Amino acid sequence: MHTSPRRIIVGITGASGAVYARRVISLLTAAEVEVHLTVTALGRRLLHDELGMRRVDLDALAGGAARASLVTLHNDNDLGAPIASGSFLHEGMIIVPASSNTLGAIASGITNNLLQRAAAVTLKERRKLILAHRESPLNHIDILNMQRLSEAGAIIAPLSPGLYLLPKRIEDLVDFMAGRILDLVGVEHDLKTRWEERLVREDE
Repeated sequence: MHTSPRRIIVGITGASGAVYARRVISLLTAAEVEVHLTVTALGRRLLHDELGMRRVDLDALAGGAARASLVTLHNDNDLGAPIASGSFLHEGMIIVPASSNTLGAIASGITNNLLQRAAAVTLKERRKLILAHRESPLNHIDILNMQRLSEAGAIIAPLSPGLYLLPKRIEDLVDFMAGRILDLVGVEHDLKTRWEERLVREDE
């Protein structure tokens, strides 16, 4: 299903990994994807603690003021927002980073905030739901919640960057996962995330 322009919902929770959220959003806007963003209370604290944002800074997340126009921020307390309805057409939802708390709430059908509600609606409408989980180690409850969500149609994408492209910077690790996430929602990018790129490099 395609809408014009393309739409993707992005949710940010309080798990560490704000750089992943910023990179994913900037890549989506660079690809001219309309982003509908919701940030939990702990997600706002995360943006402050890890990126120094006193508020949700759309310019900084999108990669500039021009691209920020593609981002709509929805209040996480507003369960009547458009993204809370199945009639809101979109091509998928990405929760990055996804905390174990959010993982458990969605797996249990709990919708105490807009992010959880949007995720529940995404599942019921059989659209792509990507949970980029960023907590370690996993306890047994986390594993059961992942299984339950996977059986319901969600994709669990732990933020575990590969090392086979021999990353030199933290940004290389972030790009690896950001690229993988974009692959899952069918958004093109030119990041170096492919195994064949390593094979080509070794043959040179």
